[in-house]
Amino acid sequence: MKCWIASLLLFSNLAEGQEQTALSLKGRIALPNVNGRLDHFGVDVKGQRLFVSALGNHTVEVLDVEGGKRLRTLPDLDEPQGLYFDPATNRLFVATGDGNARIYDGTDFRLVATVKFSDDADNIRYDARSHNAVVGYGGEKGLRLRFQGGGALAFLDANGKQSGELVVDAHPESFQFEKNGTRVFVNVPEKAEIQVGDVAKKTALTRWPTTAAHTCFPMALDEGHQRLFTGCRSPARLLVFNTSTGQTVASPEIAGDTDDLFYNAASRRIYVIGGQGFIDVLQQKEADHYDRIARYTTPPGTRTGLFVPEWGRLFAAVPHRGAHGCEILVYEAK
Repeated sequence: MKCWIASLLLFSNLAEGQEQTALSLKGRIALPNVNGRLDHFGVDVKGQRLFVSALGNHTVEVLDVEGGKRLRTLPDLDEPQGLYFDPATNRLFVATGDGNARIYDGTDFRLVATVKFSDDADNIRYDARSHNAVVGYGGEKGLRLRFQGGGALAFLDANGKQSGELVVDAHPESFQFEKNGTRVFVNVPEKAEIQVGDVAKKTALTRWPTTAAHTCFPMALDEGHQRLFTGCRSPARLLVFNTSTGQTVASPEIAGDTDDLFYNAASRRIYVIGGQGFIDVLQQKEADHYDRIARYTTPPGTRTGLFVPEWGRLFAAVPHRGAHGCEILVYEAK
């Protein structure tokens, strides 16, 4: 722990020609007795609540952001991964590794519905066009399903009724929807490609190979500049795609072992959370030019989080390792 604190002080005081005010550490939310790997987040903007998937602890942690404390724990979940809170219906969607998507009431957290998929329910996003929560599932844990090459995005309403699905070739990792179009972009690392589908028709459109790097997990979209960002681990690079042509236009180096990245449209900055022990901030100079302007040290294993533009805050999940307890780092984005 002392080594980590010393490294944090060192990096906070080094200029290295970087803009060290890109992020400012404003606080920490301690999560005592939470062990194991942490996965993705959800947010209730109006209610000032943050939801954290404590995958290795088999819980979802509900946090009061304003008060900087834990409100409650949802226990006994099989590797919770994706989370989405729907403010319109006050529903919390939780995707778990056993293939279930559970839907909870957002006030008393009673279980409203359970939707069973074939395997490994993972990331969840919201499709504004259909007003559905969308769950990526399949093709990762089950060998039978892997050999069949199955995976899909399933569209669910607030009560768990499925209105359709869009099939992909293997397990879908992160995915992003256009707001002004009908396309969805899906990371499919097993196939080393981004698969593009039509949300309205629930059909596949095209495939973009990730030739400059592989093992691509997180994704963000800059729709205004027609750019798609995907974070890769082998090697550690950010691939930038032109969404009009499907061509890779940039591939800057990033921190290793990333599992979440975010685009801040207001500042045109990209935040990459890497389990190697860094958060990288890249500045979009123009659509095809990206420079790293800052790097912040974090405890190793910190690789997931959430950027909330309404609050101007970036949250990063620190797992319990050794003497350092589990906590959420709270940064102000400049």
